[in-house]
Amino acid sequence: MNPTRRTFLRAAGVSVALPWLEALAPRRALAAAAAPPRRMVLMSAPLGFHPASFFPKEAGRDYALSPYLERIKDFRNDFTVMSGLSHPNVAEGHDSGYSFLTGAHHQGFMRSGFRNTISVDQLAAERIAGQTRTASLVLSTEGDSLSWTRSGVMVPSSLSPSSTFAQLFLEGRPEEVEAQMRRLRQGQSILDHVRGMSKSMEPGLGAADREKLDEYFTSVRELEQRLTIAKEWAKKPKPKVDAPRPQDPPNVDIVARARTWFNLVHLAFQTDSTRLVTLLLNGGSHGSPPIPGVSLNHHDLSHHGQDPGKLQQLGLVETEVMKVFGEFLGKLKGTAEEGETLLDRSMVFLGSNLGNASNHSTKNLPVLLAGGGFKHGEHLVFDPKSAPPLCNLYVSLLQRMGIETDRFGSATGTLTGLST
Repeated sequence: MNPTRRTFLRAAGVSVALPWLEALAPRRALAAAAAPPRRMVLMSAPLGFHPASFFPKEAGRDYALSPYLERIKDFRNDFTVMSGLSHPNVAEGHDSGYSFLTGAHHQGFMRSGFRNTISVDQLAAERIAGQTRTASLVLSTEGDSLSWTRSGVMVPSSLSPSSTFAQLFLEGRPEEVEAQMRRLRQGQSILDHVRGMSKSMEPGLGAADREKLDEYFTSVRELEQRLTIAKEWAKKPKPKVDAPRPQDPPNVDIVARARTWFNLVHLAFQTDSTRLVTLLLNGGSHGSPPIPGVSLNHHDLSHHGQDPGKLQQLGLVETEVMKVFGEFLGKLKGTAEEGETLLDRSMVFLGSNLGNASNHSTKNLPVLLAGGGFKHGEHLVFDPKSAPPLCNLYVSLLQRMGIETDRFGSATGTLTGLST
């Protein structure tokens, strides 16, 4: 029986316990060849965007561009802007950022008892593991991360474009490659040893402990699979790119850091080194960005309290961010891939966990989706009092990645009004 892509995906939960089998390689290749590669980059500006400058006033296709959308007007038919969306039952304030890509309910991250859930990118990474050298890139201009594991642990972000470039495109010396293979083999040996010791404990355990041990074994099997995949990729040469290794801009320069990361993500997608990226676009609170006319740090400006001077400076910062975002869209649209463009095959999601940073509101979040083969050019307006959860959009993105699911976080289905 020839497994279809649907059958293969349904079997993924079982196959993670298996070692890498060469006999499965042709099936994997057929499944991957059944559809063009789909990619996803998920970005959050945790200090938000000033709503009056971000959202259009009209709904539908004939809306007048807002000041910020004016900066990406060349791609009007390549993106959809959405208003009214939010995560239900997520506490207001900066802590809401921890649930931005998970939708996990909480009343404050520091409250006891909160345990995060898996983020949408890491769920996708589990399902498409092995198709690229790097399952996902977790990036940040400053600070934390948007990505969370299935056990609710934050995935550390890379803050260095230079180091990430080396990871993706620079070959290590032979002794470094051998050392990496030795570490991978050692990791496999340790997992075998730990699993054997744990199995010996099983007969004397009660039902609750057996359930915990089963969760542990699942984690071990997932680690084994990742180690096996990593060993296979370590044997293959890295792609060569016609680009110099970037320098790491200073943390305070959010525009330069965003541009550097965008250039690197473009290279990663162009070489199919990864298909999943998260990027935290944090402006920071440790100095003013080097933008003419700006004298305060981004955090202070976002908490403007309607002060005209702060609003004017905030507009300068966020306008520059939108400009460099437009440059990124231009790079993706200008790169051909098998008769399409990288933008056609890449879902580019930009949003924020705060609808209004000045009062810490988590309602009416700024949401923009570009590319990915969706029908674009509209402003989708949802009533904030009865809007679908933001996780509905995440389900739409997962399905577009070829992942068969109709549930994620607080989702009730796919997002109404968004189609391919």
